[in-house]
Amino acid sequence: MGETAEVRAAVVLPSLNPTDRLTDTVDGLLAAGFSRIVLVDDGSRPDTGRYFEEAAARPGVTLLRHEVNRGKGAAMKTAFSWLLEHCPDCAGVVTVDGDGQHHPEDAVACVRKMLEERRLILGCRDFSQPDVPPRSRMGNRITRAVFRIFCGLAVSDTQTGLRAIPMEFLPRLAAVAGERYEYETNMLLELKELGIPWGEVKIRTIYLDDNRESHFHPVRDSWKIYKLILARFFRYTLSSLASAAADTGLFALLSALLAGVLTGTALTAAAAVGARTLSSLLNFTLNRRLVFRSGAPLGRALGRYYALALPLLLCQFLLTEGVLQAAHIGDRQTFLRTLVYALVMTALFVGSYMIQRRWVFARKEREERKN
Repeated sequence: MGETAEVRAAVVLPSLNPTDRLTDTVDGLLAAGFSRIVLVDDGSRPDTGRYFEEAAARPGVTLLRHEVNRGKGAAMKTAFSWLLEHCPDCAGVVTVDGDGQHHPEDAVACVRKMLEERRLILGCRDFSQPDVPPRSRMGNRITRAVFRIFCGLAVSDTQTGLRAIPMEFLPRLAAVAGERYEYETNMLLELKELGIPWGEVKIRTIYLDDNRESHFHPVRDSWKIYKLILARFFRYTLSSLASAAADTGLFALLSALLAGVLTGTALTAAAAVGARTLSSLLNFTLNRRLVFRSGAPLGRALGRYYALALPLLLCQFLLTEGVLQAAHIGDRQTFLRTLVYALVMTALFVGSYMIQRRWVFARKEREERKN
């Protein structure tokens, strides 16, 4: 008979200032069939050392130590590096929290699906259960919404620490930035960029003592997480502001220059087309190189960009002209015409971002996940 899924995968178990639940967690994993566990002491207090020693005495457990606290992300990377060097025969790893909130059978289920599909598998909790602490329920709802809107990732549990990772993806994920809780978020954000397929497995929702053992700092760690999620959108905002400034300035200039030659709709159309043609080239360059850092072929990305830009230009023109006509703003009222133009452009802002991220500058054509 071949090896079971549990034997083929190693467990990564980072821990900081544990209780006796750490030993229970290790025993449960061993009883479930796992035979290789890498336990990382992330600079814990001396009085908690006995829990690490008790766990390390079990067969198949390797204890790694940080002299000072470096963060959960750093602890995971330490374990990943050790496994890549010492256990290259592993089929994959599964990361588990040491506070008893991940059931060993759920870890097994994640590993089995990982091996079956060769995908990174997230163990996702059901936050609608009544025993979920309010701060965890609300935090997940907000983060899920932000992930979906700004990153295009429909992740059910953005904060799960139970993740099964095929060994071939480990070097890429070990190089992802982040030392503390933000590392797990960054890992999700980089899945598409790194070309790593992923899926989900529903797991038990376990909170012990209202999650009081968690080392997650609500303000500091939340800021680091949201900063990562929104960083690309902020870059997009700056790119759009620069392009909008160029677009609006060009529209005002062309409106003033052409006012003696053209009137009404013809004036609006000529100024809008001229301004958008020049500003769009600036916007495309900034978005491709700085915002999305896209590896998509230049020709394909440029074609898709203008396939989006031309309908947006038409929409911009129709909306602008409609407002100008409805408000009875004359041809020579350059300031009011420019203000209306800028307001309409702002209204189309977020929708354009989402389409560019998900289609124009997408590296891969395949689905991001498989249900």
